[in-house]
Amino acid sequence: MRAVVCEDWCDYDDLTVGTAPVPDLVPGGVRIRIEYAGVSFATTLVVAGKYQRKPPLPFVPGTEVAGTVLECGDGVTRCKPGDRVLAAVDWGGYAEQMVAREANVHVVPDGLPLDAAVALCISYPTSFGGLCWRANLAKGETVLVHGAAGGVGLAAVEIAMAVGARVIAVANGDEKQAILRDRSVEHVIATDGFREKVEKITGGNGLDVVYDPVGGPVSRPSISCLRPGGRLVTIGYAAGEIPSITFNVLLVKNISVMGFNWGEYVGWSPVDRREQYAAAVAEMMQTLLGWWQEGKIRPTVHASFDLADFRDAMREVRGRRAIGRVVLTP
Repeated sequence: MRAVVCEDWCDYDDLTVGTAPVPDLVPGGVRIRIEYAGVSFATTLVVAGKYQRKPPLPFVPGTEVAGTVLECGDGVTRCKPGDRVLAAVDWGGYAEQMVAREANVHVVPDGLPLDAAVALCISYPTSFGGLCWRANLAKGETVLVHGAAGGVGLAAVEIAMAVGARVIAVANGDEKQAILRDRSVEHVIATDGFREKVEKITGGNGLDVVYDPVGGPVSRPSISCLRPGGRLVTIGYAAGEIPSITFNVLLVKNISVMGFNWGEYVGWSPVDRREQYAAAVAEMMQTLLGWWQEGKIRPTVHASFDLADFRDAMREVRGRRAIGRVVLTP
């Protein structure tokens, strides 16, 4: 089958389009004809051998897929051939077919386009887990979302609004800010001078929660924006720099800094606990799909690229030009 193949640890642009064996169906496995695969910055770390979990070489990268079930292995009960599904997978997404573990597969309801469904593999669960599971964001609280027009950022904005929180969205550029205002975000600000803007918007009271997929230079000023009891959730470092803080800041301000790693819930950590978390993940997915049906979330596709153009697709992501998700069509 046609696939992008990683023969050895390398730069993402050094990957090649070639052929890979069609994977064998295993008990508890679901064979999916891949119609869309998500393009994520984390894939650049995986193929470079810098991610915490290394696939066996050679392998096909790609961890987010949406498509149609072709066949199911013994013991599979939550989907059947012909179902439209999405899946967050270990690897193998940049190909025509793959076999996913049943715990990672979720049926897509009628009406939700499969390209948009890719965003529900990682972006929306990451934002839901970070805001609802870790930060316990509550109705009426104020949350600042950095990178608010990106894949996880836009998801975080919508999830926070679905919870009933007050959202301050940080995004640069007229186009990105217009997208956020189109989603009825009341406060849309640029990164430059955001601390002073937050102080003005909150009347000096500060923030309950900061959702930070950017890291680098925005993290420390974000901590200063937190009110006593505030929480910062770190989920990534799109700025390319991992920030650091001293513990005394947490003590003096009575605040918390916490991380959220979606990979822990889908089997990507050194200890595979996906079966342990399967019920909680399924419940989360039903909540997200329910919000989609109610119009509270609108998974957005920025652009679609042919598999052969996987480098151009990643340039959109690396260049932080994407509004929503970038997908490949294997």
